[in-house]
Amino acid sequence: MTTSLLLSLLFSFVILASAANFNQDIDVTWGDGRGKILENGNLLTLTLDKFSGSGFQSKNQYLFGKIDMNIKLVPGNSAGTVTTYYLRSEGSTWDEIDFEFLGNLSGDPYIVHTNVYTQGKGDKEQQFYLWFDPTKDFHTYSLLWNPQRIIFSVDGTPIREFKNLESTGVAFPKSQPMRVYSSLWNADDWATRGGLVKTDWSKAPFTAAYRNYKADACVWSSGKSSCSSTSPSQNSWLSQELDITSQERLKWVQKNYMMYNYCTDTKRFPQGLPKECTAP
Repeated sequence: MTTSLLLSLLFSFVILASAANFNQDIDVTWGDGRGKILENGNLLTLTLDKFSGSGFQSKNQYLFGKIDMNIKLVPGNSAGTVTTYYLRSEGSTWDEIDFEFLGNLSGDPYIVHTNVYTQGKGDKEQQFYLWFDPTKDFHTYSLLWNPQRIIFSVDGTPIREFKNLESTGVAFPKSQPMRVYSSLWNADDWATRGGLVKTDWSKAPFTAAYRNYKADACVWSSGKSSCSSTSPSQNSWLSQELDITSQERLKWVQKNYMMYNYCTDTKRFPQGLPKECTAP
């Protein structure tokens, strides 16, 4: 075997070993065959037609982590469709950290809807446009969840930070393990322009694609965490915060691309904005 061939094989092995494998990490949970794991576990697609959408979830539960997913959203006229990607715990008083991508008419931008639920209560919506077309290629959508904060990022750029402000009486999700979920479904009663624009089923099936799922996270199993409190350096994300550059990027996104912020919606909260909205 030549040296160049050996190096090529070793390089291929490293790539395969470091890439996430959907067969190992994910269960397609609904859709009657509309969710498919392809390319030896390196690609996952979800499809929506007039009869059903589809969805998947992670095999593991996590209590804190940094979750990355490359997603290519439904192209063309995606009005009425919603692609979701989120963390959620079980039960009636669940915690949840949400990305939802609201489809739109061809040529109009997607809306990225974010929310945080604690003990079953959300009402913390922020919505954004993106600075690129998310249907042309795969882009990385990340959720960082540690005991101090939650950071939503797109291609490494933070778009939202939700801090732990329990000291001021604001609930924060920190005790319920969560799985990663994603789905593609029809929500034309509300998703596009408040439900005014309906799904055009002549354009079906609609498909979203996923690659490179990565969970740097504390796996929760049998009431125990996989993360060792004696070696936090192995999990730098557990204490990660926004540096000066990231704070400036966050401000740039929120100035130029935020289209809704519950923290400025005084009509919705006539008795006063939520506490976290006025915290320093």
